[in-house]
Amino acid sequence: MARKVFYRYNPNTLAYERIYPSIGARLISWGKHVLVGLLVGVVFFLIFYHLFESPQEKKLRADNEQMVTQYRIFSHRLDEALEVMDDIRQRDDNLYRIIVQADPIDNKIRNGGVKNSSLYKELQDLSNAGLVISSAQKLDLLSRQLYVQSISFDEIMEMAKRNEDRINRTPAIQPISNKDLKRTASGYGWRIDPIYNVRKFHAGMDFAANLGTPVYATADGTVSYAGWKQGYGNTVMIDHGYGYQTLYGHLSKIDTKVGRKVVRGEMIAEVGSTGKSTGPHLHYEVRYKGHYQPPINYYFFDLSPEDYDLMTQMAENNGLVMD
Repeated sequence: MARKVFYRYNPNTLAYERIYPSIGARLISWGKHVLVGLLVGVVFFLIFYHLFESPQEKKLRADNEQMVTQYRIFSHRLDEALEVMDDIRQRDDNLYRIIVQADPIDNKIRNGGVKNSSLYKELQDLSNAGLVISSAQKLDLLSRQLYVQSISFDEIMEMAKRNEDRINRTPAIQPISNKDLKRTASGYGWRIDPIYNVRKFHAGMDFAANLGTPVYATADGTVSYAGWKQGYGNTVMIDHGYGYQTLYGHLSKIDTKVGRKVVRGEMIAEVGSTGKSTGPHLHYEVRYKGHYQPPINYYFFDLSPEDYDLMTQMAENNGLVMD
């Protein structure tokens, strides 16, 4: 490339004279050209940068879009899982806990601390922070509810075991074999005493039966008394726990002893006519927390609704009081 030549007009000589610029002037001129070139380059770079993406930028953008999509799918699945947990919560509060007679768990306990926004400060500077924080809250809520529900099920299982023991210790059958109900003699309530011929409260239920007829424990428990009792003759008493006691009177023979643990349906004695009695029969009482209870209400393992009605009618017969 030919080197540029500079001229300047000289009015004195009326001619153009060649100029030889100094090194400094040349450097300045060169610097101007370089600066212009740089400015042009920067302008083109900015235009290219904003209009066109590099392969790396395209990959980052695609990865970010994929991550957002995955977060949205994750958030949707968390919503579905929380709906399932809510269904379990409702069953836990309104069914399982009612069966075992337990109070529902307070929602503050199930959801405790999850709404605390300070737990998610480190996420607030992220892109798509709202979606990320929402998903994190849902996950923490699900984890909390799973933890509380797990403890709740453990408690329910323990309560169910205790209830099973209570059921086993609650009087629930007739003390003698009486499937046809023909041995029902007299029920609970005010009756005419067969010996003193005065109106008297009958605190139990009488079953007419032959001497030696087996007598059975009506629930699990521990024998608390076995011997002679004034008015009752030979008597067995069983402490079932949970406030329940049963008494079996007028026995001919006692086949158990104090302190022995018995189970429902176990033979403990034989029917007799000892004590204040007008004939062979079993006098049976149920007591709850020291108060007499109508024994007929404690045959629910034995009686259908129809049998219950029939026994009630038979037990109302005042003429068959035997003690």
